[in-house]
Amino acid sequence: MRNFLIRVVANGVALWVAALVVNGVHLGEEGGSTLKNVVTILLVALVFGVLNAVVKPIARLLSLPFIVVTLGLFLIVVNAFMLQVLEWICDWLDLPFTIDEFWWDAIWAAIIISIVSWALSLVLPDDD
Repeated sequence: MRNFLIRVVANGVALWVAALVVNGVHLGEEGGSTLKNVVTILLVALVFGVLNAVVKPIARLLSLPFIVVTLGLFLIVVNAFMLQVLEWICDWLDLPFTIDEFWWDAIWAAIIISIVSWALSLVLPDDD
């Protein structure tokens, strides 16, 4: 359970950094209170964690030929697709997370989230 909470916080930090760096990614409400935005980030990160655990393995399996042909670069597109699915789910749950355009905004956000998650995984403890 502790490991799951650490991963949710790491996902939240990665999503927050992506929203700060990429202009087309919006997380939280403009001018909202800090506490409300932190809770929103944690809720979106929780949804993102569940989505990565359930849907991402299926998406990777279905896109395996493209991943092999592109030597793994297609994983960026798979991660961007996961962000688009997250946006759809957040819209359904009435959480403020939007991406303006798939191709550049979601692609850059996927790259930044991957880098930040990798860096945080080096720093944070792992129960394995």
